[in-house]
Amino acid sequence: MTILTTITNGLSTAFFMLWGTLWALIFGFTLSGAVQAFVSRGQMQKFLGDHRPKTVARAGLFGIISSSCSYAAAALAKSLFQKGADFVTAMVFMLAATNLVVELGLVLWTLIGWQFALAEFVGGVIMIILFTLLAPRVFPTRQLAAAREALAQNAESERPDDVPGASTTQPSVWQRMRSRSGWADAAGYALSDLKMLRRELVIGYLVAGVLAVAVPASIWHVAFFSGHGFWSDLENVLIGPFIAFISFVCSIGNVPLAAALYANGLSFGGTIAFTFADLIALPLVLIYIKLYGRRIAWKLFALFWG
Repeated sequence: MTILTTITNGLSTAFFMLWGTLWALIFGFTLSGAVQAFVSRGQMQKFLGDHRPKTVARAGLFGIISSSCSYAAAALAKSLFQKGADFVTAMVFMLAATNLVVELGLVLWTLIGWQFALAEFVGGVIMIILFTLLAPRVFPTRQLAAAREALAQNAESERPDDVPGASTTQPSVWQRMRSRSGWADAAGYALSDLKMLRRELVIGYLVAGVLAVAVPASIWHVAFFSGHGFWSDLENVLIGPFIAFISFVCSIGNVPLAAALYANGLSFGGTIAFTFADLIALPLVLIYIKLYGRRIAWKLFALFWG
């Protein structure tokens, strides 16, 4: 009965995690489909085709406005990159869409305190700056070009089946947005992205729900190396992302667990590191592998963790 109750409660928790982020999933995948259907490669290269400070700031602002959860943000960032956006800029968009959104700050403020909300926004800006400086030195141009080409070929091969009626001549963005066939294309692309990532989505929510119920907060307390000053801080900011990696949390869904971890001894820095690590949960890493290849995925994972 105990096992059955744990499974039942875990499934219930997973459902409510999904329900709480469903609007962001729908919004994010819809935007992803719209980008693929309406925005040309030339237009994307014009607005997000490099990683200069102005372009990075623009991508960050777009990310804040998009308000996506981790999975939808990954799909949308893929669409931006596939359409011609700079890889670094596309990843900055993903960082902003998951760590600099207003609702995340409000949930943090409500559950833990204003200091965490402030740290989330200040830390998010610092993360974007550091990533923009380091990423061009980590990702070779040849690897990124191969990944973009693979995405383009995959999209082209899926288009006839998944996007019925996709038009080959598209005179302008405005004309496409006013046409029924244009929105049919957008819906087809959105469903194609959802179909591609559905297994990772299901696994992520199920495991996060079960772990939230099955693992008592006191178990996490054993892992926290507390009372040793700097070394405790260092260990906590390393273990915070590791917990996020194995607990499969995503975006706003990780805040309740962050509150429980902080109450059971995880340091302030470790808790913030845990909330930032929504982009390196295992299902997201599997998505990166599927989208960009193994080499880029693991470099992205290491850079996000760092």
